[in-house]
Amino acid sequence: MVEPPTPLKPAPDSPEVLARLKDGLELVDMLARQIRRQFGPYVQFDDLASQGREALLAAARSFEPDRGVPFRRWANLRIRGAMIDAVRSHGNLPRRVYRKLRAVQAADRVHENAAEEQAAAPVRTDTDADAKIADQLGTAAMAMALGFLTMRSGEALDHAHDTKDTPEEAVGRAELLERIRAAIAERPDAERRLLERHYFEDVQFDETARELGLSKSWASRLHARAIEGVARALKRGGIDGS
Repeated sequence: MVEPPTPLKPAPDSPEVLARLKDGLELVDMLARQIRRQFGPYVQFDDLASQGREALLAAARSFEPDRGVPFRRWANLRIRGAMIDAVRSHGNLPRRVYRKLRAVQAADRVHENAAEEQAAAPVRTDTDADAKIADQLGTAAMAMALGFLTMRSGEALDHAHDTKDTPEEAVGRAELLERIRAAIAERPDAERRLLERHYFEDVQFDETARELGLSKSWASRLHARAIEGVARALKRGGIDGS
């Protein structure tokens, strides 16, 4: 009888990876507490921490120091993303929680791109830094508004157990969304398609990037540029998105 081959053991992690893991464990617990406070009784701390530790391990192994972004800042967004995905998969959440999750994910994507841009081209003066932060916050606010307003009906929403918008709220949101659609239509083709596919057609961001032939990092950069352009257009029209 032929013995089955012995499974190969994975190579041990390097000292650098182990150091990142040790450094990030406190961050996982901190983020789990934050998200637990944000979304109340709909998720348990232990579940969030478990997802966060898995994301931390993946981040520690894939981190590229040459990109110039500090590990904790880079890992922060990936851990948050994994925890938010865990909340979204919970099921039977109130409608307002689904909307908030999409809004938070959209803003995090803007902040992730800003971190990489800052590492690539650090600002030289306090005035420039203040202006950069103001621009980033405005773009993140618009991303949150877009994520919140464009959530489509589907199985999750159809079974959400809180009430729908009042007629007045629905009309107000529809009017704002029409203004946003018009601003998106004026963006360059790749930016327009990225926003329409991800937000209005509810295609996952990574899948949208693949459809457009973009790397994830370039898609994130294009996303931030598009959102910033939409925010400027709405501000010219008297809407600031905040």
